[in-house]
Parts: sequence; structure tokens; C-alpha cells
Amino acid sequence: MNRGTKGVLLVGGLAVAMVATYVGLSVAFARAVDPNRYCESGFSPLVGCTYHWSSTSTGQGTPIFTIPSSSTSTPSSSRHPFRTVEVTTWAVADCPQNYIARRLLCAVPSGATTAQAASDDLATGLPRPKPWVLTTGKKTSFIEAIHVETPLDLAGTLRFYRGELGKRGWMEDGGAVVEPDRAVITFTTSAGPALLRLTHQHDRTTADLSLRKRAAATSADILPKPGQVRLMLGNATDEEAVITINERTIKLAARAGSEFIDYPEAGRKSPDSPEIDLLPGKYKVALKVASGAAQNREFEVAADETWGLLVGPAGVPLPVHLY
Repeated sequence: MNRGTKGVLLVGGLAVAMVATYVGLSVAFARAVDPNRYCESGFSPLVGCTYHWSSTSTGQGTPIFTIPSSSTSTPSSSRHPFRTVEVTTWAVADCPQNYIARRLLCAVPSGATTAQAASDDLATGLPRPKPWVLTTGKKTSFIEAIHVETPLDLAGTLRFYRGELGKRGWMEDGGAVVEPDRAVITFTTSAGPALLRLTHQHDRTTADLSLRKRAAATSADILPKPGQVRLMLGNATDEEAVITINERTIKLAARAGSEFIDYPEAGRKSPDSPEIDLLPGKYKVALKVASGAAQNREFEVAADETWGLLVGPAGVPLPVHLY
């Protein structure tokens, strides 16, 4: 072996060793500075992120109990001495646009990487990929649903859900629609029909997963008009919000309609929850609160669905699938 070959092998060996050392140190460093594993959601305390979350449970014949939002605690479920008939959860990881810091602490898988599972949604137990930056969950007597926004690409998100739902015994029906920026798949489960809808726009993929239970909703206060979409609006902040959708602008007072419905089994709508009837399709939403910058989102809804759109911290739009 000549000196040139030895030199190449030596340099290559040093490069491999340096990469292995860097990866090992990064993992150890992340464990040390992120003991609560906030990187699972894209949140890390070292890059000045704030982590907001809320869990609300409604019990039959009881008042609503709400766990306050927290930017420092890890969400945990609470036991209430009553029969829970509805649970709503939401969480937002708000991080600065510091690409280098976020890559060092919370590495984002590429499209060719198999996504890992974050903790299941607290309300529904449905799976979420990591990392995620926004998530909502809804569990009632007639639906279990989650909405997740992740920096993963659509292909990686689709692989994750097909794998995780297959482990749970969900059977994929025929006729799946899979396109570069959109996917729609139906499943058959022991509890009822399920739907997975993925859309990709800008730098994130949105996943909407819903399971319709066999106990169907019957109240006109939660059901949409046949062939249409019902959109209820709510404001979880302490300041007025302005929502523009479908060329219609609506002002929401602080805390107006934040529960959407006041008794889920009966489906009674909260009296201060404005609503809009929409046709199926994609819609652009603009949302603004006085203390925050305008937030713009595009979301897709299908016929015979009921959704809630909640104004979250800093005016972040929080879609919640209600039926």
C-alpha cells in the first residue's frame, strides 16, 4: 500500500470518527439539555421556544374543568370523579426561525427517513409523528380526531401513519388517493370507519386523522347541512380576534365560543360561538389578534364534516375536528 492510499484511508477514518463523536455528543447534549424530550414536538428551551398546551374535559352533569396552559410543564392527564363525555386538547410549539440551533437540538428527519412516534395524543390516544409544531385532539361519544402539523414531508408522514395504523389493526380500504402534495385514505376499524387526510404546503405537512364511532351524533346543533361543512369559531385568548375566511370577516370577543359546544352528547352549541356553512374544498384563513402578527393558513374540509377553528396563543389558528 503506497503512502497516498494510506493518507486517504487515514483521512477517511478520521472523518468517520469525527462524525461518530459529533453524533454521540449531540445525543448526550440533547439528553442533558432536553430531559423532558421537548424535541419530540420541535420545542427546545435553549432556542427560546415557548410551549403552550391545554386539556379540557367535560363531564355529564358537571361544570367544565380546564387545565391551564403551561410553557414549562409536560402535559399529563388528570382523573376527574365524573363520567367524561368529551375531551379537547391542543398544543403549540412556538420556536424562532433559527435553523442552525433547531437542527443541532431537534433534528428534523428528511423525506427519506422513517419518522418516529411521539407520545400519543392525550385526548384520543391516536398516534402523532415527531417532530410536530401544532396538534389538536377531540374525543366524544361519536368521534376521535387529531389534527397535527409537522415539518416532515408528505411522504414521510404517510409512511409513519400507514405503519402505525397497521400496527393497530386498521385495515386500509381501496381507492387511496396519493399525490405529491395531498393524500386521502380511508380505513376500516373495529370501532367504525376512519379517514386520514394529508396536505403539504410551504414547510409543513398537515395530518387530519378521524375515527367515526358507531354511536352517531343526532343533534342538529352539531350536524352540518347535507353535503356541506359546518365551521364553528372560538377564541381561547384574552383579546379580540379577527378571522377572515371565504371573503367573510368575523370579530370574536375574548374567550367567545371557546368551548364550541356546551354538552357534547346532546350537541348543544355554545350561544357565543359564531359559525359558517361552507362547501367542501380548500380555504384560506387569515387570523389576527391585537398583540400578534397576522397568521395565514390553508385547510381542507370534506362534505358532512363539522369543524371548530379556535384562536390560540399569539393568534395561532387551531383547527379541531368536531364531527
